[in-house]
Amino acid sequence: MAVSTDVRQFRAVRAAGYVGAFFAGGVALSALYATTGLGLPCPFRAVTGWDCPLCGGTRMGDALLHGDVSAAFGFNPLAVVGLLMLGILGVLWAVEAAGGPAVRLPRPLADRLQRVRPSHWSVAGLVVAVIYTLARNLL
Repeated sequence: MAVSTDVRQFRAVRAAGYVGAFFAGGVALSALYATTGLGLPCPFRAVTGWDCPLCGGTRMGDALLHGDVSAAFGFNPLAVVGLLMLGILGVLWAVEAAGGPAVRLPRPLADRLQRVRPSHWSVAGLVVAVIYTLARNLL
């Protein structure tokens, strides 16, 4: 089996655009909920009665629109932490796209993280989601 050694060049403009589009969609959904009370129903919750890892996200967005970070954290702490990390990355990438300095992980750490297979990242994300789902519904 041949393994490709081609590494695609990181494009800060594209990455910042994806983050911006994600946040724009979240703000739009949160604004819709804040003004009309309409949100996205959760199929997992409808079937099981349990909160999924993303449940509370719309209410979290509404709370953030109103500046209530503690309420947002109460609705979904994992999502608040994830949004904070994604927001920091988005700002760094936007600064880089505007001609500012490129902020990168130290080379040894970046090399180790690049060697992790995408399937392993997916399994790690799934494990975190399952543990979080169990913790928030059983504790």
